Amino acid sequence: MSNQKRLGILTSGGDCPGLNAVIRAVLTYAIETHKWEVIGIPYSTQGLAQGQSIPLNTQTLKFRVIDPLLSTGGTILKSINKGSPQEAEILAGYRKLGLDALIAIGGDGSLAILRTLAQKGGWNLVGVPKTIDNDVALTERAVGFDTAVNTVTEALEKLSFTASSHDRVMIVEVMGRTAGHLALNAGIAGGADAILIPEIPYSIEGVCQKINRVREIFDRHHAIVIVAEGARTVSGDSKTYTDPSGEVRLRGIGEYVAQEICHVSKQKLECRVMVLGHIQRGGSPSAFDRLLASEFGKTAVDLVAQEQYDRMVAWQCGKVTSVSLEDVIAKGAALVNPNDSLVQIARALGIYVG
Repeated sequence: MSNQKRLGILTSGGDCPGLNAVIRAVLTYAIETHKWEVIGIPYSTQGLAQGQSIPLNTQTLKFRVIDPLLSTGGTILKSINKGSPQEAEILAGYRKLGLDALIAIGGDGSLAILRTLAQKGGWNLVGVPKTIDNDVALTERAVGFDTAVNTVTEALEKLSFTASSHDRVMIVEVMGRTAGHLALNAGIAGGADAILIPEIPYSIEGVCQKINRVREIFDRHHAIVIVAEGARTVSGDSKTYTDPSGEVRLRGIGEYVAQEICHVSKQKLECRVMVLGHIQRGGSPSAFDRLLASEFGKTAVDLVAQEQYDRMVAWQCGKVTSVSLEDVIAKGAALVNPNDSLVQIARALGIYVG
C-alpha cells in the first residue's frame, strides 16, 4: 500500500455534539499533513451499500467568523441508528469506493456491527467512540457525553425554579439506555435529591424518605429526582413503548416513579414528570468535547498512517490512547460500578441513589 491513501469517514448510531469536530480533525490532519484524499460516507452503512460519497477537502473548512465544524452539533455526514439487511452491498461498497481505510465514529453497537463487516470484508477499520450514554468499554470518555451532562445539568437547574414555585417534586427522565452515567453525573452536578440508575436497586420508600428529610431539615418543599431511562421498576421490569416504526424503546420509568411516589406518600407529594428526550443530543459541543474530538480525530489518522487497524481510540487516565476493537466489543457496555467513586460522592452529599 502506498503512502497516498484514500480515507473514508462515517458517523453511525444516534447523533451527538462533537461529531463534526472529529470530522474536522480527521480532514485537516489527513489532508494538510499526509496529503491524503478524504471522502465522507453519508448515512453510515446505508451510504456504503449505495456506494455514496461526499468529497471532503479544505473548502469544507472555509469560514469567515466561526468554524462551523468545530462548533456545530449533529453530523454533516448524517447517520442511521438501525441495522441494514444489505450486507453484501455494504461489503462491496468499501471496495467500490476504493478505500484504503475507514474511520468509523460510533457507539458500542455501531462499532460492533462495523467491526463484523470489516472482518468479513477485509476492511482496514479504526473506530472513534461517541455516545451521550458514555457506555463504550475501555474508554473513560466518549465524544458527546460531556455536552449532554451539561445540557441535563442546565435543565435540572431550570426545573428547580418551577419546582420551588409550586412545592413540587420534579421527576426528570434522561437517556442512557442500560447505563446510568448520564443520570449520575448530571444528577450530582445539577443538585438532584435522588438519582435512580439501572445498576443500583432502589425503593420508592427510600426516595420519599429523602424528600421528606429535605423538607424537615432544610425547610425546602420541592425536590428533583433524576431517573435514567433504563432504570427498572421496584419489581425489576423495564418501561418501554413502541414507536411508529415498530421499534421498542425505553421510556416511561419517570411516570412510574411519579405515580409510586404519589401512592406511597398518600398524595401528599405532588409530582410532575419531564422527559428530556432528544434535546440531550443537541446543541454545540462543550469545550471538553471539542478537545476530545480533536485528539480522537488526530489519533485515528495516526493509527491509519501506522497501519494499526482493528483499533479504537480511547481516553484513559487523562490521555488519548488506542485499544483493540475486539476487546472493546467483547467487554460489552460499560455500566456504572455501584462502588464507583461518583456513587460514593453522591451518597456523601446526601443524594439518594438506592
